Amino acid sequence: MPSIDIDAFMKDRAKENTRLTINKPKKEMRYSQINPNEPDDGVDIRFSHVHLYVDGVCELSAYKELEDSLNLFQKNYDELTTGEGTDEVNECGQLNVDVGRQLWQSITKQNMYDGTSVEHFASHGRDVVKQLIAGFGFRVTGCHATSHTSTVVVTSKDPNGIQIVVSAMARDGENDVDVEEASAAEEDNDYHHFDPSNITRFFQAHSDRQGIAVLAFEVGHDLEDIFRRYAEHHPDLVPKEFKNGPVVYDNESRIFEVFAYYKGEKGTSTADKGTILRFIEPIVGAANTFRLPGIVPVDASFSNCHPAFFDHWVSNVISRTGFLDTLKDTLYFTPKVDFNAGVVAAGEAQIESTVTGNTSSLNAEDGSSALSDQSQIYLPINNAITRVGHVHGFLEEIGQGIQHIASRVDDIISFVQEANDRRKIFGEGFKFLNIPRSYYGVLTKEMIRKGLDNIKDSSGNKSDDVLSLECAHAIFDVCAAEGILLDDASVDLDISGSTIQTILDSKISLDHKEEYLQNREEVVEIILHSRYVNLYNLLKNHLSEQSYIAIVRNQILVDVQTDDLLFQIFTSNILQRKPQDEAPFLEFIQRVCSECLGPDGCPKKVKPGCGGFGIRNFLTLFLSIEVTKAMLAASNAKRDGKMNEYEFAKRKVQLFTDQLNESNPLLTEISEAMTKEGVARDKMMLAYREGKKENAKVWGKVMEKEAAAKSLANDLLMECNMKYQRLMRELRESREQEGIFR
Repeated sequence: MPSIDIDAFMKDRAKENTRLTINKPKKEMRYSQINPNEPDDGVDIRFSHVHLYVDGVCELSAYKELEDSLNLFQKNYDELTTGEGTDEVNECGQLNVDVGRQLWQSITKQNMYDGTSVEHFASHGRDVVKQLIAGFGFRVTGCHATSHTSTVVVTSKDPNGIQIVVSAMARDGENDVDVEEASAAEEDNDYHHFDPSNITRFFQAHSDRQGIAVLAFEVGHDLEDIFRRYAEHHPDLVPKEFKNGPVVYDNESRIFEVFAYYKGEKGTSTADKGTILRFIEPIVGAANTFRLPGIVPVDASFSNCHPAFFDHWVSNVISRTGFLDTLKDTLYFTPKVDFNAGVVAAGEAQIESTVTGNTSSLNAEDGSSALSDQSQIYLPINNAITRVGHVHGFLEEIGQGIQHIASRVDDIISFVQEANDRRKIFGEGFKFLNIPRSYYGVLTKEMIRKGLDNIKDSSGNKSDDVLSLECAHAIFDVCAAEGILLDDASVDLDISGSTIQTILDSKISLDHKEEYLQNREEVVEIILHSRYVNLYNLLKNHLSEQSYIAIVRNQILVDVQTDDLLFQIFTSNILQRKPQDEAPFLEFIQRVCSECLGPDGCPKKVKPGCGGFGIRNFLTLFLSIEVTKAMLAASNAKRDGKMNEYEFAKRKVQLFTDQLNESNPLLTEISEAMTKEGVARDKMMLAYREGKKENAKVWGKVMEKEAAAKSLANDLLMECNMKYQRLMRELRESREQEGIFR
């Protein structure tokens, strides 16, 4: 990704009053509540690995054969394409898909593309290990096998980055192993975490669905304390195997496991025996390079792979407050961000969410160190407050569990571009959630009339309109009629300026042709600029046009928190057997940390988690999940000739898109107030610590003022959400009255 001049970006933001988004903790702190001497309790903890339980794991040789073919492909592709492209072509990591397909077909001796569009790639029914290998360039770097279970470890090229452990019941030839026999067998297994009973227990608790079964953390010298606190405060969450304390694996590590959630409210319900939290304390001097004891290293060659590092792990639960309290009691985690009832909504679906975690002591020297840091733990926790939508459906179909795993990469534009190209070339990998084009920008008649300078200038100093309203309407109508615009008024990403000009030259009416020709160059530029106008209003000239287009094409989300940037993208469901099953997914993000100077003239230290958890992107994620489901329903209905269902699904997509468009300015107001509130809070705390109590009171009043502004915008957002809740309910009820039930 091209480097972003953060300092210049911030100067432009201040000068132009660009509206930025921020997500700060929503807890309002009054002057009287501050206690600067309060101890900072904490656990020496960091991300370790996630453990997936799946239907099946292939023989190691099958994965290595795939890796070898992919490495050969990359070698031959590089030789074929060296010197063919310009720097611009390679800037965003784009591959030549046509060349790649021919090359891959010659290597595999398979014709994968006979009349099949790559857009029909199905995410369900796939081997997640092969998806990770082919889609992201990850490799199998470790394994473990017993007579009843098979396990592989998948990582990116940085051994200190993410570790994804994948386990399944072993297979005897073509036959699955007998579950009862496997569950009772322990004779060849020295490691409890590879025992087949764990897999059967998880599947029983999760409606026989595959899933992300274990969240694992590495701890320092705190393992006994964690055990003691669980035993004292939450004994029902401690499995019988760990009632006497951590299990010791000589010369490797000590492990303690607990059930993550209660079935309902804590204190009044029993443990949910699905998801596990695993705590690992390495033994000093241990030789094993893997975090999980028992894993045997496997040789791996990485041909083209971005390093990836865990960022946050998200749960869907029955009792959000109960899980928050449990983590506070045992790990001293505290809430960082709250998305209260009514803030995150999509039609009739509404959720609440809180991001909890530790307070890492890391102050990185640079963004690279912040990228690879695993000491800042963030655990977002969702609960449904309506009986519709993804979170409710997840809980109903599967039960409580891990919704998604988020990981950081160093260059998300090229990471996602390569992943999309790999899927098209190899027929394996990942698709990503559909984001409405209105998130990035659509063409309007007003944009054409106002001209490019007015569109780009947010200072309030407006120049005269470029075109008459009538001419702007005529140009817009030609764009719509001739295919320059798609159905949602967004401009085709593949159309060129010369093609637009040719169409307008030949199709514009004589009444407006002279006015159009006088401004032709600017009109074409406006049309092209509309493809990413909303992003440009955030980032201005700090990205190239090609990078902007790559972001739009690959449906990457962008948010801004003061002087930090946050890029995000979400895969379609993984571990999914049937197309419409609820299932977990993956998220990848890039946090571009500010490079500002401190009072001493030296670069400020980089705090982990820069870029926050953008409220705009959170709402967009929630809406995009619903949009993706509705688009799939529309596609299936159209394929099956069920036109009533097709029209219903299309209307749902439109309502979700309208809700996003109407919410955006309100989200900006909330974010702006949160920015000012956060600054005031910091200044208030600093003044208090310096003994300047009067200054602290002044900043306390500023904080309260901005909190009130935030609250007002939040109320308006809730009104907006209630409006679309009503519209979606009316749509559903009208459909039910017609006798077409969901």
